[in-house]
Amino acid sequence: MGKLIKKINECKATISIIGLGYAGLPLLVEFAEYGFKSIGIDIDEKKIEKLNKGINYIRDIDNERVKRLTKSGLLKATTDFKVLKEVDAVSICVPTPLKKTKDPDISCILDVLKELKKYIHKDMLIILESTTYPGTTNELLLPELESNGLKVGKDFALAFSPERIDPGNIKYNIKNTPKVVGGVTNECGKIATLLYSKIIDDVITVSSAKAAEMVKMLENTFRAVNIGLVNEFAIMCDKLDLDTNEIIQAASTKPFGFMPFYPGPGLGGHCLPIDPLYLSWKLKTLDYNARFIELASEVNVNMPLYVVSKITDGLNNQKKSVNGSKILILGVTYKPDVDDIRESPALDIIKLLMKKRADVVYNDPYAPYIQIDNTTLKSQKLTDKVLSISDCVVIVTDHHSYNWKNIVAKSRLIVDTRNATKNFKLAKIIKI
Repeated sequence: MGKLIKKINECKATISIIGLGYAGLPLLVEFAEYGFKSIGIDIDEKKIEKLNKGINYIRDIDNERVKRLTKSGLLKATTDFKVLKEVDAVSICVPTPLKKTKDPDISCILDVLKELKKYIHKDMLIILESTTYPGTTNELLLPELESNGLKVGKDFALAFSPERIDPGNIKYNIKNTPKVVGGVTNECGKIATLLYSKIIDDVITVSSAKAAEMVKMLENTFRAVNIGLVNEFAIMCDKLDLDTNEIIQAASTKPFGFMPFYPGPGLGGHCLPIDPLYLSWKLKTLDYNARFIELASEVNVNMPLYVVSKITDGLNNQKKSVNGSKILILGVTYKPDVDDIRESPALDIIKLLMKKRADVVYNDPYAPYIQIDNTTLKSQKLTDKVLSISDCVVIVTDHHSYNWKNIVAKSRLIVDTRNATKNFKLAKIIKI
């Protein structure tokens, strides 16, 4: 595969990113910025149309950057997989959600695999970035890609490299976030490392694709389990009539052996609620029960129910029922200052309240519309009147644009799931 290595070193390789979402588009832009001819592939025609016009649709990417790279010809996008005939390196960044049964849904990977089989050729590098269970690259991709007679490590390279995109993070981006790479063979790992080293400051090569897949599982399981622990800790503090955040802040003064995590309304986003369950599912096929993962998932999944119980208690104390009460949800994205609502606990909270026949409205500057089952809700303008007529204001996402002083002053009852009102000690504020 000397021809491929030479092309990468000379920046003459054509790169394709399949899946142009939060993980794929930043990667495509970074390769184009370095000077590689970069072609994005996605089945969403609206995304393709926007990109080819130089229009960006992801907040973390500079609009002018996309416009400049598109105009230069270095960045293009298409829905046609036939371009893979001329591509030297491919990164797969398609979604891998969970089915309703909590089993992995790798249908998007399988769809891409069907296309790759048609167009795979000698001196081609294929990297899977989509989160999946350990063993996917070797057990699923490799047999299919070798079915045409090509041999991995000799004719083409195959590797796994977990995406580490953190939407809304202004400090860490593609370039300065260390990248883990694992090849199916040592040669595969070296070539994948070489490619990513062109655009990323620090690339760590592990022993295998399976090891790289497990790295992703550990990263997000670590967070999910610790968030589950602190969420349960918050429930225990509530029963003991203690302030959870006071306890966490005091424990955080220990300079060793402790890392603070904070309670919230549940897990959201494209990783934490999903990735650990991929690992749990895989272990079940090996007759092993991943107990920490299962328990943490149970705690985290039930946090929206706990939030609704605190809303119910707060209204009861004011001699009101949830049924018919006007409830304002502040923030529906899964984290502050991003426009991503995937797996957001706010959606579950709203759904639960609607089932109890509450009159639910929401405000979120980053999410103008949301879909709850068959109902479309529109973000309400956050006015003093909206705050004052609400029977309960629920802080689910603590966007920095919110004026907490005014929100506290105008609201009758607040359920704060993010400790956004930490500077206020008032009876009308219920904290999680």
